[in-house]
Amino acid sequence: MKIKFISILFILAACSNTHREYTIEEFMDITAFGGSSFSPDENSILIRSNESGVYNAYEIDLNTNDSNQLTFSDTNSISPISYFPNDKRFLFRSDQGGNEIWHIYLYDDGVTKDLTPGPKSRSLFLKWSDDKKSFFFTSNKRNPKYMDLYEMDINSFKPKLIFKNDDALNISDISKNKRYLALSKTFTRDNSDLYLFDFENKNLKKVLSEKTDVNHTPTGFSVDSKSLYFLTDLDSEFRYLKKYDIETAEVELVQKEDWDIVANYFSESGKYRITMINHDSQTKIKIVNTINNKKLKLPKMPTGSISSINISKSESLISFYHGSAQSPSDLYYYKIGSRKPSKLTSSMNPLINQKHLGKAKIIRFNSLDGLEIPAIYYKPPQANRNNKVPALVRVHGGPGGQARVGYRASTQFLVNNGYAVLDINNRGSSGYGKTFQTLDDQAHGKGDLDDCVAAIDWLKSQNHINGEKIGILGGSYGGYMVMAAMAFRPEAFDVGVNIFGVTNWVRTLKSIPPWWEAARESLYKELGNPFTQEDYLYSISPLFHAKNIKKPVLVLQGANDPRVLQVESDEMVEAIKKQNVPVEYVVFPDEGHGFSKKKNQITSNETILTFLDKYLK
Repeated sequence: MKIKFISILFILAACSNTHREYTIEEFMDITAFGGSSFSPDENSILIRSNESGVYNAYEIDLNTNDSNQLTFSDTNSISPISYFPNDKRFLFRSDQGGNEIWHIYLYDDGVTKDLTPGPKSRSLFLKWSDDKKSFFFTSNKRNPKYMDLYEMDINSFKPKLIFKNDDALNISDISKNKRYLALSKTFTRDNSDLYLFDFENKNLKKVLSEKTDVNHTPTGFSVDSKSLYFLTDLDSEFRYLKKYDIETAEVELVQKEDWDIVANYFSESGKYRITMINHDSQTKIKIVNTINNKKLKLPKMPTGSISSINISKSESLISFYHGSAQSPSDLYYYKIGSRKPSKLTSSMNPLINQKHLGKAKIIRFNSLDGLEIPAIYYKPPQANRNNKVPALVRVHGGPGGQARVGYRASTQFLVNNGYAVLDINNRGSSGYGKTFQTLDDQAHGKGDLDDCVAAIDWLKSQNHINGEKIGILGGSYGGYMVMAAMAFRPEAFDVGVNIFGVTNWVRTLKSIPPWWEAARESLYKELGNPFTQEDYLYSISPLFHAKNIKKPVLVLQGANDPRVLQVESDEMVEAIKKQNVPVEYVVFPDEGHGFSKKKNQITSNETILTFLDKYLK
């Protein structure tokens, strides 16, 4: 692979004011990048890229900006984890066809080895040990329900079980001195307790617990292993940062913002503390020099958001991604104290003029009961009062997910081809306070669906929207909302696009993957218990109300999806067919819960556009 540079064609295109509609092949010629691990000598960065059509591992030379492909999978996506601490071997993870049974692999000079074999063994990297002689990972190989903690020596590559997790705890971090393990216990989405395990005396201790619904979530230990940092929403709508002194049990406020703090971590020596804030569907970054308590200024960037901050071991280099609604994320690196960063990747197809894409505008509208609903609106550049366009209400995944400002090729493809998209954060979405997030608990397909229906009125109020042509689209939980709209509000939307959406909550909740055991009760609290509330779950499951469906539906599904089984979509499609309603169905045999391969992304997006052009335009 060679890093793409802006060509003369792009410059010429930028000079034209004539709107152009691009093909999905042109949109998918945009390269996606992710990850950033500095090599031990800090002369290169390890990333993933889908340039080949499937995610593989690549190395970028920081001196020349040259990129070299290291793995050559044409089937399963590869996600690099990290270089080894003292050499250029690296770890990566991969599953089989999207089944989410992740394994950790060793890459050593072109040779790969599965370090965590087993057909049902799911393993996730945690961190390197402080002495760099081993790494820690979690795995359910002992018991499919529980993720235990292992340490693997990097000379013998023999794993050692160091914490047996029979209480379905969430393993978060291990201290640098290897004495303490940070864990949490999830009771519901709104209630979790903080635990510490002391390896020295083999004692598991509950350190923070509240009588009311409060979330305590560990983010990691201090570099000196004396304190544990954690996020909490105690007496607050939003999560903020505190630290727990292990010796004294004293708790201290560290940082509070007007929005949720979602992550907090340190550079190698602890010189820098990095905080990520979910600011009205956009990521804001704060880096504090812990020595002088001054904020580190990041380089000024164009409109958009910085994410995925990584600071090198020497603490002199920073890598980060920057992107916007009209520009996919690219990787940069920055020498602290220098004037500007260096751009390492160019993801955008140079033939695509950003003026032909939709800008993201954060708007708010009132739902049917008056509740204010935030949303992100993408207006087609060619839309005006004399050229009214159809519109789509897009619903994010979850439940409890969030529509966020950022580049989505699927959204921009539709917008570029003349469809307005309103990406809503219905009640139950995260990021807008814990009260807002609980408003749809055991009420799915009701108030949250009202929010989707109310979005129609907002769209109709825009003078460039054809109010007679409004559809609904979504994946996972968003796909459920699509089918709920089709079954429970059959007159509201003109079409529905269901992407691996839940249609039978009883089956879905009874068949959740075993490694979700730690979150089982939380899911039941939010959605309903399939063993005790079967009648209720039947009542909100679109499959059993298919007789009400009147409008055309498109269904897309991955055959290997462990979350929403293919049978869900199979049965839903058959039920719609019985109503003599137009329904189209595409199954991808090599995908899971999400379509990661370019060829499948091209097919899925092209299918969606063709369907919409047929039934909505």
